[in-house]
Amino acid sequence: MFEGFERTRIDTTGASIHVRHGGRGPALLLLHGYPQTHVMWAPVAARLAEHYTVICPDLRGYGDSSKPDGGDDHAAYSKRAMAGDMIEVMNALGHERFYLAGHDRGARVAHRLALDHEARVRRLAVLDIVPTHRMFRSTNEALARANFHWFFLLQPAPVPERMIGADPDFWLRTLLERWAAPGHRWDEAAVAEYLRCFRDPAAIHATTEDYRAAASIDLEHDEADLDRRIERPVLVLWGGKGRIGRLFDVLDTWRDRAVDVRGRAMPSGHFVVEEAPEETIDEFLRFFRD
Repeated sequence: MFEGFERTRIDTTGASIHVRHGGRGPALLLLHGYPQTHVMWAPVAARLAEHYTVICPDLRGYGDSSKPDGGDDHAAYSKRAMAGDMIEVMNALGHERFYLAGHDRGARVAHRLALDHEARVRRLAVLDIVPTHRMFRSTNEALARANFHWFFLLQPAPVPERMIGADPDFWLRTLLERWAAPGHRWDEAAVAEYLRCFRDPAAIHATTEDYRAAASIDLEHDEADLDRRIERPVLVLWGGKGRIGRLFDVLDTWRDRAVDVRGRAMPSGHFVVEEAPEETIDEFLRFFRD
């Protein structure tokens, strides 16, 4: 995976970030989701690297990046702090402005980054999410069933940590199976990487802190910005065989948060990139241009 890419570590103000990067052309920063690592981008990275300098970090708390303490208010895992890491990563690699895409939790970091550092972002793509604030404010029985893990993972430590830690392989494989479209065949090399990283008790704790932050400090930050809309063009892709499209009018929801929104349902479940790599590449190549 990632043939021809370099691997490096970049120390930021609050974390040490593991990064793979390669290719040529304008910078494209790709952010992964839960419970994965940067490896989720492997099916598309080489092709994108023919056109862009592709940067694939592990978010703080995930993969081979460091797992700082969250603090009593979980602020170390606020999307603002995680977005700040990415700004420092791009500074260290010499990229003043860049294209940006995120899936799942990475899309939530990307959304915050585009609000806090909009001048740095050329265009933004978000995959299989609607904004966090809207998710919590729209909670009903259907959403709670579909996103049960949100409400489990935000419980105070050490409840989810101990329960997941009893069998982390079962938890991770269950999520991969349930959230992908029926019949999707996983690349076992990628799954092995996810398992290697997720078995670390520090990773289990850090990733629950990500969800605790979403239900607390992230909501405070989001509520302060409810009157703002992203000015940069936004591409929204979601799994047509997944949950988000059944729960929301995805494009209309994002039009409340950005002035220029386009996108479509993809022939996939939640894991858009790994389930529909060719379609993802085509959408990105069309969208990431000025």
